[in-house]
Amino acid sequence: MCVTHSLLADWSVSVTWAANSGREGIGRSQTRRGNKQNRSRFVSSRKTVSDILNRRRFVNAPQGEHESPSSTTSLIRVTGSLTFQARTGKFPLTSSDVTTITCGLRMQSTTNYLWLISDLLGQGATANVYRGRHKKTGDLYAVKVFNNLSFLRPLDVQMREFESNTRHKVLVMEYCPCGSLYTVLEESSNAYGLPEDEFLIVLHDVVAGMNHLREYGIVHRDIKPGNIMRVIGEDGCSVYKLTDFGAARELEDDEQFVSLYGTEEYLHPDMYERAVLRKDHQKKYGATVDLWSIGVTFYHAATGSLPFRPFEGPRRNKEVMYKIITEKPSGTISGHQKSENGKIEWSTEMPVSCSLSKGLQSLLTPVLANILEADQEKCWGFDQFFAETNDILHRAVVYVFSLQQATLHHIYIHEYNTAALFQELLSRRTSVPLHNQELLYEGRRLVLDPNRQAKAFPKTSRDNPIMLVSRESVATVGLIFEDPSPPKVQPRYDLDLDASYAKTFAGDVGHLWKTSESLLVYQELVRKGVRGLKFEVLMQANLLSTEYDEISDMHKKVVRISGSLEPIERMTQDLKSKFLVEKIKVLLDAITAIYQQFKKDKAERRLPYNEEQIHKFDKQKLVLHASKARSLFTEECAMKYRLFISKSEEWMRKVHHVRKQLLGLTGQLIGIEKEVTMLMERVIKKLLPLVSSGMKPQAYLSQNTLVEMTLGMKKLKEEMEGVVKELAENNHFLESNPRQCRTNNDIISFYKAAENINQIIDH
Repeated sequence: MCVTHSLLADWSVSVTWAANSGREGIGRSQTRRGNKQNRSRFVSSRKTVSDILNRRRFVNAPQGEHESPSSTTSLIRVTGSLTFQARTGKFPLTSSDVTTITCGLRMQSTTNYLWLISDLLGQGATANVYRGRHKKTGDLYAVKVFNNLSFLRPLDVQMREFESNTRHKVLVMEYCPCGSLYTVLEESSNAYGLPEDEFLIVLHDVVAGMNHLREYGIVHRDIKPGNIMRVIGEDGCSVYKLTDFGAARELEDDEQFVSLYGTEEYLHPDMYERAVLRKDHQKKYGATVDLWSIGVTFYHAATGSLPFRPFEGPRRNKEVMYKIITEKPSGTISGHQKSENGKIEWSTEMPVSCSLSKGLQSLLTPVLANILEADQEKCWGFDQFFAETNDILHRAVVYVFSLQQATLHHIYIHEYNTAALFQELLSRRTSVPLHNQELLYEGRRLVLDPNRQAKAFPKTSRDNPIMLVSRESVATVGLIFEDPSPPKVQPRYDLDLDASYAKTFAGDVGHLWKTSESLLVYQELVRKGVRGLKFEVLMQANLLSTEYDEISDMHKKVVRISGSLEPIERMTQDLKSKFLVEKIKVLLDAITAIYQQFKKDKAERRLPYNEEQIHKFDKQKLVLHASKARSLFTEECAMKYRLFISKSEEWMRKVHHVRKQLLGLTGQLIGIEKEVTMLMERVIKKLLPLVSSGMKPQAYLSQNTLVEMTLGMKKLKEEMEGVVKELAENNHFLESNPRQCRTNNDIISFYKAAENINQIIDH
């Protein structure tokens, strides 16, 4: 790479500076360690590189780039072996006195694009991908440069849209600065899978991309997280794009192929046998091999791990890997071997650590089970795959929190579905029958007409869901979580092993942090639901106590039960203040920083003595931070959450006892109401004609009839007195509603009417 005299001035210097290509910028020794001598070894020097840069007033540009004020278009990344040579002290230099900067990582260009070889984005068997710029606009692009191996492929594979000015063939593509789906999954926050919203974006974009390919009869043959790129859209949301069509070809649904492509962890079992185990067979492959790769990719995105894992990993134990993927029982979606020569543990469900809701899992699991089929005859076709996945993507989610169970549910439903279907789905998810469901929303009772469509439901969210209260007793479940077991850290110094430890610790502590946040959210939802119940109780109790003196005692009991909520409220507030989510997050950030540094150390392969000692100190801090985070979670977060759930369960048990008495009494009141109505109709039917005609009752009623009516009315009076007494002694109005209030009014009115009629008959 030639740079004119505008970069260097009137000194004579010959310097070779060796900096490791794995480090960005001037070097880790200057930015982090403060020990430049260990990172820079000078062959011959009159001035250090730092002196040269400072004399010419070079400034640090973003991402380790250095820009010369006198040449705004020349950017140099200081990585690799850099040599400065100046042939003369004259300034300015003439055309014959060329000042050059020879960089081990050179610049290449075509007619319209240029790129630094140091800006390597990815490396494959047949090509490297670099970050380049358009010469006129400066826009960033991804430039794929093919090596000599690429010309050994068939000509139809080589046929592309090339931007070429030399013997090098390059493919210019859109630049995706956010990396790939694999990059996202490597982040510690996603070690146990993507959040539900992000996973749905992946599902939508990959399905849309595959649908587009199938419309043109193209099979990709190498679908994996590393070939799904991520960009940020104008709305700030992720957009995922299929890339790397080096193995793609035209293939209709009824056609087959015999060539081998793909990445072994994501290969269809038939292709795995031939490509990885080198076993010849006469099988041909259809377009559905992409479905297997999609299934493995979706499982990886949902859980953070591969669905089929031998004890030592798929790359080290290929025979067991082949056994797992070929012997997978129908309906299962994963198989793990947890010990050497141990049995394979199959599962039809996602692991507990999965971030996806049970509502989404119930829809996604059948899709995975039917595309992860080794037998191509049993595997779904693309039409059914697209139909089922689009059915998921076109559903809306309604958030429901079951108060007694202390669980949050995501109910996926189409907007045109009715409330009757919604409550049926809710019954399946919570095991609360339809006739026992009572709904609250924002502290008020929510009554859904059975024919009301889901699009007319109130807007819900994770923080503002519909509250479900069961009329029958249900067990408290709470948030189900597991504390991942920490790895056994070997004391020996090993860069590869230490990077693996750091990755595991970062993922585990990230999972604990997300779980602790969820525990806090669940507690707040319980508190919100309890407040809604308390409001309903006090409103009904105040209404009844002002109208009837007979139930004033009941009002006192209701107030007393409502007062029992205060300890729960205080406990929740105490937990909120002491829940050390922020401290766990600080520890997670420290662990993540160590993990990132260990990845750089691993790339170095060998560290100087001083940095080796710092690495060992960081390893000790890594274990200490992880242990402290785990202790905060288990001894503070989890323990106090369980105590909170225990207290709320005890309160809910009291509520259920009172509400059960209410339901029983309500049934009795309805029965008595019917009897009173029938009796009054009989009395009115017999007495009104007598009164209107002025005739005496004896002319129409026998003495026996009057006696029977008198005894019946007295019996009814006694029953009504018993009902009123029971109303006064029972604190069943914890969950009473306006209809029940009207029923009580009717009963008392009937009682007074029956007493008046009884007095008439006595006379």
